[in-house]
Amino acid sequence: MLEALRKHTQGWMAKIILALIVVPFALFGIDSYLNQAGGQVAVAKVDGQKISMQEYSNAVENARNYMQSQGQKVDTALLESPAFKQSVLDSIITRRLVEGAIQDYRFRISDDQLSQHVVGMPEFQNNGKFSEDTYNQLLTQNKLTPAKFEQNIRKDLAVQQVRDGLSNLVFMPQKVAEQSLMSEFEQREVSVVDVKVVDFMNQVTVTPEQVQAYYNQHKTKFIAPAKVKLQFALLSAAGLVGDVSVTDEEVKQDYEENAAKYQGNEQRQASHILIGFNSTASAAEKAAAKEKAESILKQVKANPKSFEKLAIEFSQDTGSAGKGGDLGSFGRGAMVKPFENAAFSMKVGDISDLVESEFGYHIIKLTGITGESSDFDSMKLKIKAELLFQKAQAKYAELADDFGNTVYEQSGSLEPVAKKFGLQVQTSPAMTKDEIAKFFKSERLASLVFSDEVLKEKRNTEAVEISPNNLVAARTVDYTPEAPRSFDEVKGGIESLLKAEAATKLAQQKGEALLADLKAGKAVNADWITPVTVDRRNAQGLTDSVMRNVFKVNTHTLPAYYGFNEANQGYTVIKVISVNQKLKDSPEVADRAYKAYQQALGAEMSHAYVASLKAKKDIQLNVKVLMSNNNN
Repeated sequence: MLEALRKHTQGWMAKIILALIVVPFALFGIDSYLNQAGGQVAVAKVDGQKISMQEYSNAVENARNYMQSQGQKVDTALLESPAFKQSVLDSIITRRLVEGAIQDYRFRISDDQLSQHVVGMPEFQNNGKFSEDTYNQLLTQNKLTPAKFEQNIRKDLAVQQVRDGLSNLVFMPQKVAEQSLMSEFEQREVSVVDVKVVDFMNQVTVTPEQVQAYYNQHKTKFIAPAKVKLQFALLSAAGLVGDVSVTDEEVKQDYEENAAKYQGNEQRQASHILIGFNSTASAAEKAAAKEKAESILKQVKANPKSFEKLAIEFSQDTGSAGKGGDLGSFGRGAMVKPFENAAFSMKVGDISDLVESEFGYHIIKLTGITGESSDFDSMKLKIKAELLFQKAQAKYAELADDFGNTVYEQSGSLEPVAKKFGLQVQTSPAMTKDEIAKFFKSERLASLVFSDEVLKEKRNTEAVEISPNNLVAARTVDYTPEAPRSFDEVKGGIESLLKAEAATKLAQQKGEALLADLKAGKAVNADWITPVTVDRRNAQGLTDSVMRNVFKVNTHTLPAYYGFNEANQGYTVIKVISVNQKLKDSPEVADRAYKAYQQALGAEMSHAYVASLKAKKDIQLNVKVLMSNNNN
């Protein structure tokens, strides 16, 4: 049970995705997250309701911001990994399911609950108290109306209360929890001795008569499977790269549009002074803000050391003003574009001219650079290769249906499809069905090759996408039916098998005798390994099979012994020398472990609840669209 709990609660990704589900988005883009889906292609559907690519991309950006807010370095490769993409999509689906359940059961957040939460949000505090001016200003900057913002916060709070309510349902009697935790954190000092099969091989003799008898009794085991020799034609995106081209202008444009993707691991640290204006500001209001910003800039230029003091006094960014304008470290994609462009063009110690963004006028001071950037010249060939392949993929998508139709319509030969698409008809060696499946990495194609239509009527198979961007059609040119193998072909293998079986029995007998002597308290001569102390997380070099058995040993009397057969290896004896239930020695550790155990049970309860919701809904994933999407 503990292992089942651990798999749902460990790992940094689980924590990030949990945060995506239950942490209020507040001023971090919830409006765009929920409402900018538009008419774009769906990456998934929950009971027919689309999850758009825009919604998914916004969730990825929210995950990036969350990781940065936790002081984590954001690895672009991580954001593009299939595991991360699937986890983010799962978080959106989970949120949709929980919100649907909340609506079905008419669960609601009262006005008092909403008011208490909003008043307590740190974003709206000024000198330790809720500031209505700050509240209105920040909502205006984020293009949110109070009604829309409060509606979104109600949803967040409802989801949060469902999760907390599930956790509060968990109850585990103290004694039961203590027993489970004692077992989980128990340490055992152990040693091991192996009685190996290989040590008995020279003691075994197998006669020709025994080999012949085994062959006669098991002839059905020695059937050579049917084989076919194939012709096949492959349409692949990789093979179309030579048919497309990419200009230098396209490479440059891609580099500029995807700067975050090509930034390497470079991070910038900066401070700023913001003189803000809202999206509805008049020309006069903007001019007044600019005049004030220019006045402050003049003071900063005259005395750069006054930057922090002036930020505290004048900056209207409430989150950074109190820290002298310090924004911490950030990579590309974390800031609005004008701010990013300026910050990434500066040297350490530089102070920018006024930088205008949708939030107002910024005066930026670059305070540090870490990591390495990737400039255009160093990335040019890589970008060109990626663009070439993207164009080849698009061309492949255009040709795929026509390839499949041609293979079907002219099923008597592969030459027409090869000529039409400029492909080479290739010939394989003779292969079994399993070998074909491995060679092409396709069980589907292997099954088609051995169908009556292909094997007997000599037709082409249908076009099969054996992997992304690779279509294959095949036909048989030679067939060898299955047939019994002769005795001479297999007698060597049979002799080895019989020797191994006999040696295994001898090893088991020796091991069991050794175990019996040890349990009887007799002195034995055995080649024990140096004792090691293990727990369920730390094997200290012991094999998986030993670790699966070491905590099965009854330790009522020490030393304790246990033996087991290890397939094709021999017999292993485990000796448990001592047991340390370390939670007994540390009440503080025991208390932390108990709390973690309760949290794990709560997480398991939440996981089971979400699984039950998924089982009741029609959930469709567009994995191909998701995995081909470039989110950076």
